[in-house]
Amino acid sequence: MAKKFIRRDWRRYSRLGKNRKSKQKWRHPTGRHNKIREKRKGYPAMISVGYKKDSASRGKIRDKIPVMINNINDLKKIGKENIGIIGRFGKKKKIEILKKAKEMKVPIHNINAEKFLEKISGKNNKINKQEEKKE
Repeated sequence: MAKKFIRRDWRRYSRLGKNRKSKQKWRHPTGRHNKIREKRKGYPAMISVGYKKDSASRGKIRDKIPVMINNINDLKKIGKENIGIIGRFGKKKKIEILKKAKEMKVPIHNINAEKFLEKISGKNNKINKQEEKKE
């Protein structure tokens, strides 16, 4: 597992990234008395030469090459050495793709397919029961 470098004091202020992942990215510490900049013992590490991953594992997720999935045809591109990452689209399309991926046994990284489909089917059952009661 690679070392995670995030901005100094991100936990302290919301503007620096507390509950805001996009603001947590690394910024070089520049303060006069900054302990991280001085690389003092007991403080978080600063980015420097030697922390880079080896070239074989760089850009991979669980030792597999990530492939973006935007439609059902993209599922066919995924082989044993690939892992799927679902793009940004609506719930209807997401359900379609996840059902197909589950059927094809394609691993998807950024969503738990079984849990998502179970949650959706549970909501659909509640809606159907409410409609039956109204009639």
